[in-house]
Amino acid sequence: MKIKEKAIELVDKYDILQAIIEGFSFYDSKQCALIAVDEMIEESIGYLSIDRNKYWKEVKQEIENL
Repeated sequence: MKIKEKAIELVDKYDILQAIIEGFSFYDSKQCALIAVDEMIEESIGYLSIDRNKYWKEVKQEIENL
């Protein structure tokens, strides 16, 4: 999946919470997605290839740009 598409997909998965949790915002959705990506980066150190780690770091950058 392309980097920007993955970033949008992750944020959208949390954005659904706006309908469930009063006061939950798009900013909150982005923060949740960033936490998930940070976990992927942290867990992948030493296990995934450098290319995969680079992919997740680029996804994180795209989320921050949304």
